[in-house]
Amino acid sequence: MISLWNKSLAARFIAVMLFALALSQGISLLLFSTERDEALFRSAKAEFLSRCASVAKVLESTPSDVHADVLLASGTTYSRFWISHDFPEDAASWRRDAKARLAEPLPTVQKIANGVSEPVPPHAPETAGPTSVATEQLPAWGDLPAHAWPLSRSAKFLYLNQPQGMGMGLTVQLADGTWLNTAFSKKIINGMWTSRSLISLTVTAIILSICAALIARGMTGPMRRLAVAAEALGRGESVPPLPERGPDDIRQTTEAFNLMQARLQRFVEDRTRMLAAIGHDLRTPLTSLRLRAEFVSDDETREKMLSTLDELRQMTEATLAFSRDEAVEEETRNVDLTALVGSLCDDIAEIGHDVTFTEAPKIGYRCRADSLKRAVRNLIENAVRYGERARVSLRANAAAINIMIEDDGPGIPVDTVERVFAPFFRLEDSRNRETGGIGLGLSIARDIVRHHGGDIVLANTGTGLRATITLPQTQPVDKARKASKAEPVPNQPLAWGNSPAE
Repeated sequence: MISLWNKSLAARFIAVMLFALALSQGISLLLFSTERDEALFRSAKAEFLSRCASVAKVLESTPSDVHADVLLASGTTYSRFWISHDFPEDAASWRRDAKARLAEPLPTVQKIANGVSEPVPPHAPETAGPTSVATEQLPAWGDLPAHAWPLSRSAKFLYLNQPQGMGMGLTVQLADGTWLNTAFSKKIINGMWTSRSLISLTVTAIILSICAALIARGMTGPMRRLAVAAEALGRGESVPPLPERGPDDIRQTTEAFNLMQARLQRFVEDRTRMLAAIGHDLRTPLTSLRLRAEFVSDDETREKMLSTLDELRQMTEATLAFSRDEAVEEETRNVDLTALVGSLCDDIAEIGHDVTFTEAPKIGYRCRADSLKRAVRNLIENAVRYGERARVSLRANAAAINIMIEDDGPGIPVDTVERVFAPFFRLEDSRNRETGGIGLGLSIARDIVRHHGGDIVLANTGTGLRATITLPQTQPVDKARKASKAEPVPNQPLAWGNSPAE
C-alpha cells in the first residue's frame, strides 16, 4: 500500500476521497443519530397514543359482551390491551404485569378465524425477566399534556423501562368506570448502519473512486507527457512542442516547457552560427599566414612556422567541431547496442589494434548511434594508444547500461581523473600531436555521453585504467530486449580522420 501511495497519484486521490467520505459520514452520524432516535421515539409514541384513543372510543361505542373480542383484535405483536376495574396505583406491579402480557403469545380471535390457527409469536419486551432495582425506581404514573392526548378525559402514562425508551404504558378511564390498560414495546433498529445505508455508502465510494481516478488520469496524462519530453530533451533529442491544453496550472507548465525548449534551441543555433562564422573568418588569415611563411628563406624557421600554423588550423577545426556538437542534429533511433559496440571493436581490430570484445546479450537502446559510436571509439583508441590493448564489455540492469573499456597501461594520477576531461588538457608534456593529440578526445566523448543522459568515469584498476560509460535505461531491460526494433549496424570503415585532432 505504501508503494502504491508513493507511485500512483490516482491511488492518493482515491484514498483521500474515501477518507473524506468516511469522515463526513461519521460526522453526519454523530450529528443526526440523536435526532433520528428522537424522531423515531416521537413517531412511536404518537402511534401508541392514537391507537389507545381509538380503542377507547371503540370500547365505549360497543356492547360490553364484545369488549373481549375488541381487545383481542386490537392487540399486535408489540402491544396488548386489557381492562381493569380499578386504577392501578402500584406502577411497579403494573409494569411487571404489562411485561408478562407482552411476553405471552397473542391469542387468536375465534370469531374472525375459520378453524384453529397458531398463536402469533410474542414480541419480547426490551427488559424482560425479573424486576430489577432500576425498574422499581422508575417514575410512577404521570398525566399526559392536553396537546398530546386526543381525548377530552385525562390519561395516565408511564415508561416500561428507562425514560425515552420504546416501552410505554397508558391507562384511561372509560365511560362505564373501568380502566383501559395498554402496554407497548416495539423494538426499533438501533443505529443507522442498515443494509441500505451500507449499499448506498458502497455505491457512493465506487462513484467517488471512479471520479478520482478520472481526475488523476486527466492530471497525470499531461504530467507524464511533460516528463517524457523533458527526459528526451535532456538526452539531446528534438522534441516537438507539447499541446498546451488542460487546466491553467498544467497549461502554464506546458507553455513554460515549450518556451524553455525554444530558447535552448535558439541559443544553440545562434552559437553554432557564430562559431561557423568565426571558423570561416579564421581560415582566411591562416591561409594568408601560410602563404607568407612559404617565402621565409630560413628552412628551419619556415618549417617551424608551417608546423605551428598546421597545429593552429587543426586546433581551430577541432574546437569548432567540438563546440557545434553536430550529434545534436542526428536523428535518435533504436539500435542494438551490443551489435554497435561489437562492430566497432571488430573494425578497430581489423586495422591491427589489440581489441577484444566480450559477447553480451542483445540490448536494445534508443540513441544517436553515430555520435555514441564516436564516443566509444575515442575511449578505445585512447586505451590502445596508452594501454597497449583494449578489453570491451557490456552490462545491463534495470537502471543503466554500462560499457567498460579496460587497458593494461600505467593508469593516470588520481588527482587528474576529472581534469583529463577538460578541453586541451593533456597528461603528456610534449606538443607532439602524434603522441598526445590536441586534448579533445575525452571532452568530446563525455559531452556526447552526457547528451544521452549518462556519464563517463575513469578508475585505476591496479593493472591499467578502466573507462566506464553509464547510459540510463529508457525502459526495463527485458522489455527493451523484446520490444526494441534494433536497426542493423553495418561493418563499414570508420572515418578515422578526426582521431589525430582529438
